[in-house]
Amino acid sequence: MAKKLTLLFGVIFLVVGLLGFIPNPIVGRQGVFETNAGHDVVHLIVGAVLLVAWRQGERYATLSLYSFAGLYLLIAILGFATVGAQGSGSLLGFLHVNGSDNWLHLALALALGLAGVAAQGHLPIHRTSPQH
Repeated sequence: MAKKLTLLFGVIFLVVGLLGFIPNPIVGRQGVFETNAGHDVVHLIVGAVLLVAWRQGERYATLSLYSFAGLYLLIAILGFATVGAQGSGSLLGFLHVNGSDNWLHLALALALGLAGVAAQGHLPIHRTSPQH
């Protein structure tokens, strides 16, 4: 299951990274989620690393989900500390972020972490068994 989730997140990050280079209202210089070229390249790198982890197997896929969950939690905390929930500015000197990005990074941290937990079978997912 970790491989499937890692593939899904990897493709999403690649699409978002590419989308940042194309004028659109969602992500980019004028988007709801304000990014610059550095931020877009980071999305592409994260997507590529997730795809490499997907190709390596379940163990690496799970590790990548947890690792990026931690990274995105750290980025969210730094973003809120730097620009707040509604501001905009530079994070780490090269990533342009705004309040929407900060909330998204927090949501990504939770989603990636839960994906890692789900992949290991630690979430109580109700499964029905066939009735005889």
